[in-house]
This record gives sequence, structure tokens and C-alpha cells, in this order.
Amino acid sequence: MQKLMCAVLLGLAWGASADDQGAQGSLDAAITEFSHYIDEQTAKDEFSGTVLVAKGDKILYSAARGMASKRYSVANNLQTKINLGSMNKMFTATAIMQLVEQGKIRLDDKLSRYLDDSWLPRKISSRIEIQHLLTHASGLGTYFTDEFYASSKTRFRNLKDFKPLTVNSRLSITPGSDFSYSNVGMLLLGAVIEKASGQDYYRYIDEHIYAPAGMINSGCYEMDQPVPNLAIGYLRDRKSATGWRNNLYLHVIRGGPAGGCFSTAEDLYHFAMAFTAFKLVNRENTELLYSTKPQFHHAPYGFGFQSGGKPQNRVVGHSGGFDGISSNLDIFLDGGYIAVVLSNYDGASVPVVVKLRQLLKPGLSS
Repeated sequence: MQKLMCAVLLGLAWGASADDQGAQGSLDAAITEFSHYIDEQTAKDEFSGTVLVAKGDKILYSAARGMASKRYSVANNLQTKINLGSMNKMFTATAIMQLVEQGKIRLDDKLSRYLDDSWLPRKISSRIEIQHLLTHASGLGTYFTDEFYASSKTRFRNLKDFKPLTVNSRLSITPGSDFSYSNVGMLLLGAVIEKASGQDYYRYIDEHIYAPAGMINSGCYEMDQPVPNLAIGYLRDRKSATGWRNNLYLHVIRGGPAGGCFSTAEDLYHFAMAFTAFKLVNRENTELLYSTKPQFHHAPYGFGFQSGGKPQNRVVGHSGGFDGISSNLDIFLDGGYIAVVLSNYDGASVPVVVKLRQLLKPGLSS
């Protein structure tokens, strides 16, 4: 599901966000139309979650809709922590680039420099470069295998616990030759961060990404621990008496480098502001993170960030999806907009993201 959601949002509506880019219109009218749209989606029970739209340091619209817990009838609010799915890949990639700036990692380093055979056989890791992992050009696949689903999720709390799911990985393509979306690749980048920094991955992200960005309600929480104001994910189920089922028994016990951690709409806005102000990495490396040239493929994906739109209306960020999870961050580099959509409904962010990309065009007047 994560791979499918990424593919949907990689290819969907980038053109729509750039159509008629010279046209003038009213920003107030666009926000009003979007507000009505969210109300309609909520009334049809097609959307549950949080949305935030900003331009620079001005928040234009924010809303929380639906239930964080259907069992206890607890409503979502703007501080509700919602699962990000694959959006964590942005944080992992940014952390790698920080270590590149510090001279602790080179993008053309071989993976075998950092990880031993307990992670991946050397005959494979010696062919893969760090930049192949960042750009999904490694040829590695996913750890959501039959072994994962047949195992107790409590086995997978720390990165090293995933070794049995990575060590038998095989290459689907020659590294550096094409795009092949990979959760294993991003997981291994987390292990590289631990090796290069000398810190636990989770502590590194807390101290070097969340803290400097002002993300006070973000983390990779262990799902058998009580976490205040955390949303449960839901997917429709025709066989259920309620028409729904939750995703608690489907995803990992604790998210990590490839996805599955939690954040809020406000925290992701703070991340986008820090990212574009070059507070996390310098300008050159920030631009490299979302650059698609030079590249190993023609997919709209940079070094850990999705990158789309058209000239004069570039849009970068990342989406996330899994059963009961649907999320997206769009940073409109030329328009100055930031749009966050987090949903604890399966697939529910997609039409909302499409609508936003249609409405948020350069040239809108206040």
C-alpha cells in the first residue's frame, strides 16, 4: 500500500497544479472554495484528519475533522498526532544530508562502508551507493514481506530488529539504472545514520530534525504505549458491522526511517518553514534534496523528496500511505504556499491534495 500511495501522488495532478499558471485570481476565493470542499468531504465521511494551508508565515486555513478514535468518539484536533506513512523519508534524507555537510558521509560512498553482512550481503551492498538509496535507484525492495506479516509486530522496535527482513534482499535492477521505490533502502539509510553519527536513529531525528524545526508533537511512538492525542487509522470494511476496521494489527509497532511515525499538521508546517529557510541543511544541499537533475532515472523524485509541478510552479515534499493512513506535504517553492493534509482514513488525502494543487496557483491576489 505504501508503494501504491507513493505512485499515486507521484503521478497525480502535478499538471493540475501548474495549469493556467499566469492567471490571476483571488486567494480568498480559493481558500473559501477549499473550505467548502473540506466540509463536503467531511459530511460524506470521506475525510477524517487535519489540513493546514499557509503562505510563508501566514496560516490561511486550518481544520480538524472526524474522529481520532471511533471507539471512544474522540475528535481530531490540530494537535492530534497522525501517522505519516512514508513522509518520514524526508526526515531520513535530510539527516543524511546533514551528515554529508559534516563530512561523515559521501553520497557516492558504497553501502558496504557502513553496514556489515548482517544487514545485507557484501556482494550486494558493495554495489549500492548512498545516493542510490536516497533516489530509490538501489534495486532493493520492501520489508513488508510474508515473513513480516507472519511475525509478531513486537519483534520490530529498533532498526537492528529488521535485519532478518533485509539480509535476504535481492536486486530488482542494477543499482543506479532506474527508479524502484524501496522501503528497505530507506531503512538502511537509517542504519547508516546510526553508524556515521554514533547516535540511535530515533534520538538523532529528535535532536537534529524535530528540535531545530520546532516539531514538538512528532515522534516514532511505540504503539503498545499510551500516547496522548494520537489518532487511530481506519479503513472501510464491508464485512464489519460498523463498516470500518482499524489498522492497529497491520502496521509496524514503531515507525522508522522509511515511514510509520507520527506528526501534526502544525509540526509539518514548521518543518517546511525550517527546510525552506535552510535551517536544517544549507541552500546547496537543500536544493539537492529535491533536485531531479542529474539523476539516475526520470521519476519526479529527488534525494528523498518528491519533486513535481512545472517551471515557475515547482512543488516538492512527500506523500505517505498505508492501510488506514493517508498523508501529504506540498511545498510550493515558487508560489510560497505550504499545504499539509493528514488523514487517518485509507486514501483520503489524495482527492484533497488534488483539489489544493488545482487551487494554489502562482499569481493569486490577496
